[in-house]
Amino acid sequence: MCGIVGYLGFRKAYPIVINGLQRLEYRGYDSAGVILTDGNQVNLYKTKGKVSDLKEVVSENSIEGNLGLGHTRWATHGIPNDENSHPHVSNSGKLVIVHNGIIENYNTLKKELIARDYTFKSDTDTEVLINLIEEVQKRNNCNLEKAVQLALTNAVGAYAIAVFDVSKPEEIIVARLGSPIAIGIGANNEEFFVASDASPFIEYTKDAVYLDDEELAIIKIGEDIRVRKIQDNSEVEPNIQELKLNLEQIEKGGYDHFMLKEIHEQPNAILDTYRGRLLANQGIIKMGSVDNNIAKFLNANRIIIVACGTSWHAGLVAEYLFEDLARIPVEVEYASEFRYRNPVINKGDVVIAISQSGETADTLAAIKLAKSQGAFVFGVCNVVGSSIARETDTGAYTHAGPEIGVASTKAFTTQITVLALIALKLGNLKGELSNSQYHAYIQEMSLIPSKVEETLKINDIVENIAAIYKDAPNCLYLGRGYNFPVALEGALKLKEISYIHAEGYPAAEMKHGPIALIDESMPVVVIATKKGHYDKVVSNIQEIKSRKGKIIAVVTKGDTIVKDIADHTIEVPETVEAFTPLLTTIPLQLLSYHIAVMRNCNVDQPRNLAKSVTVE
Repeated sequence: MCGIVGYLGFRKAYPIVINGLQRLEYRGYDSAGVILTDGNQVNLYKTKGKVSDLKEVVSENSIEGNLGLGHTRWATHGIPNDENSHPHVSNSGKLVIVHNGIIENYNTLKKELIARDYTFKSDTDTEVLINLIEEVQKRNNCNLEKAVQLALTNAVGAYAIAVFDVSKPEEIIVARLGSPIAIGIGANNEEFFVASDASPFIEYTKDAVYLDDEELAIIKIGEDIRVRKIQDNSEVEPNIQELKLNLEQIEKGGYDHFMLKEIHEQPNAILDTYRGRLLANQGIIKMGSVDNNIAKFLNANRIIIVACGTSWHAGLVAEYLFEDLARIPVEVEYASEFRYRNPVINKGDVVIAISQSGETADTLAAIKLAKSQGAFVFGVCNVVGSSIARETDTGAYTHAGPEIGVASTKAFTTQITVLALIALKLGNLKGELSNSQYHAYIQEMSLIPSKVEETLKINDIVENIAAIYKDAPNCLYLGRGYNFPVALEGALKLKEISYIHAEGYPAAEMKHGPIALIDESMPVVVIATKKGHYDKVVSNIQEIKSRKGKIIAVVTKGDTIVKDIADHTIEVPETVEAFTPLLTTIPLQLLSYHIAVMRNCNVDQPRNLAKSVTVE
């Protein structure tokens, strides 16, 4: 979950590395560090805190050098402090490393190294790894490439690393197992870039290699990149991809926060997600990855959805979609639990893995388990070339564009969009949806971006409500049917960025315990659209009101019944029940955003969280 940036070439490394770290700070912001060398002098700076804190401790007189590595940390081993910050240097001072991941057997390795008179300045697993590489190099009298390879065969866990020898500033060794790493290639191999994703180097090159698991790359100025398998040292032909990302996509574009920008990007993100797939004029849905495997979907005994966090909530919405529209039984699993509970997986099962980043460690592990049991695995992710895109049998990208804010917003709505398209297509092919119903859904989906655009106009209303409840210590979110997962997602957003305790429940479950919490100081957010158990939800609202709870209701435009009962109402346009989550989630995102801003919370980088969870 940490962020790695490296540069090797003819430019000054410091500006590239420090700017890259700022772009990767969504991956971790406990501490940051940078090391620079010009082949003679080596300068290391690292500090607890953010990249902005690092910039303050860097000496402007000592930032020369065409080789640099930087790191922004999400702490796993060792508390966030200066000593535990990366980069780490070996005992001799000769070898340098930055690392994203966890070395699970670090303690055993550390004891062995201490017995060989190694000393340690930090509590990290990473310092153990760089000293292991040094010890292997000494014992085997080998070059750095071979030492890294041999050391990694003894390391258990996950890693993306970049390593260099200060006496050989023309070369960096990069390796990966479980954690993502990209290598940007400059013109004529005169410069190279290393990063956890491509955002730090998109203005310099469009050519990149994404390492696969258990691969090691040797990058050297003036030479073609070389890639080898760690286990057997066999050569691998590098797959050079053209990046589609552009600089404008990862800037704030005039918004105060990335999260607010990404909330407002949802109309276009949804449109881009179904563009070329939803052909409304022809009344068809065209998805090559589904069309080419249609028999597997139609003959599926069941669909198992594996995901974490917001993606898990999108999976819950998909459960309603697939069972309602296509009549295929669905199970939705936390990826972290799925892999450890010895699940029953059959060859007739379809497993759908959902992840914004495509790098979620638990979801990747669940994919490998499902494939080993003979299931057909379909991935839904946002990042082209990500691990999940490569590990699954096939899949679909969401085309949401970069999501920088740690709290997912457009990832949720675009994931639901992809899953809705698949459910509609299967429902029609299975005969569960008539052609007229199918075409009606297609037409309605084509209107969703404009309806999301209309929903975003309630921003000022939501901001006023936020001002009233910003200091509430607790909050309940209630929904039924398709909007129960939206209630869970709304509660998660509030917890993530405002640090207010919040829980989501099916509205009918309130009477089975949570109602005991309701009093005059408890705000209760209720999703009460006309489509979907409306009368039942109205009854639940009346139960809350009779106990003096404060009701914030998300209702269909023109509603009068709930408006007479609730303390506050937020209107969304009318749509079919299956698509209501795409609209009702918008005011909940805005509510959490405005409350967090009013509480002076760090909206884009909430404490203890990172965007891409690449470790267990």
